[in-house]
Amino acid sequence: MTLPASPYGTVAVAVLTNRWSGDVERLLAALSQQSVASHTYLVCAQTAPPSALGASVTHVPSAINLGGAGGFAYAVLSAISSGADWIWMMDDDACPSDELCLETLLRQAVERKLDVVSPVIVAPDDPRRLSFPFQIGGKLEYDLDVVRSVGFIPNVGQFFNGALIRREVFFKIGLPDMRLFIRGDEVDFMLKLRATKLPFGTTTAALVSHPPGWGEVVDIVPGRVAVLVPQTDFKRYYFFRNRGYLARRHRRLKSLLMDLICYPIALLIKRRDPAAFRLWWKAYSDGLRYKFDATPR
Repeated sequence: MTLPASPYGTVAVAVLTNRWSGDVERLLAALSQQSVASHTYLVCAQTAPPSALGASVTHVPSAINLGGAGGFAYAVLSAISSGADWIWMMDDDACPSDELCLETLLRQAVERKLDVVSPVIVAPDDPRRLSFPFQIGGKLEYDLDVVRSVGFIPNVGQFFNGALIRREVFFKIGLPDMRLFIRGDEVDFMLKLRATKLPFGTTTAALVSHPPGWGEVVDIVPGRVAVLVPQTDFKRYYFFRNRGYLARRHRRLKSLLMDLICYPIALLIKRRDPAAFRLWWKAYSDGLRYKFDATPR
């Protein structure tokens, strides 16, 4: 297959979905309208996509649910094997906010000499607010205007919702770690980027919409310190386990201490939920012990 050429090189989009939906249709339509052409590799488990996807989309079937990390690893390998210079990572419920999104990311990567560049993630129903905050001036900032005033945020990114990544990066730091399954693979990817000192960051000139995680936020010090508590036990287990694993694997002493202080406050004092606290401790302990064979109960 010959990928569409551009002044910036060729681009393949790695898209992951667990089942075909209207979100995927909307994303594929937005990708087809980008000012820079690309080819999409769509990993779709459980349900098959419509037979007519169009010439710019290749369906990469999976008979099982690989999780977020494994699914993205599979999609990235498919995109890399096409020979693309750049891999654009995209979750199924994410969507570029305008037709210049990809071109803006490419231009920023070239001008700033970046190996990875991420867009800002905004809420679909409230695009002036960020779906996930940035720490700016010691404050957790959700206001798009405030974040845009910064211009460029180095060494931080939300990678699997619109990050543009040079192909060579994956040969230097590897693919998303499929052992993490869901909730934690992006943090692992960012920490590996920092360890290898590859240049990356977030440009506030490009926007991608994605449903916000506001309902998962538990404030410890309002506006400054917060923790995330996913809304189902299934997601909580993997999120907490992976935080424990990442704290040990990447020697994140500050993260470990903050978790050991903040999660008891969040779950026992703020939410008064002993069952959630027991799940947190079991999952976090599993992660600290590199226990990947356990499952949520």
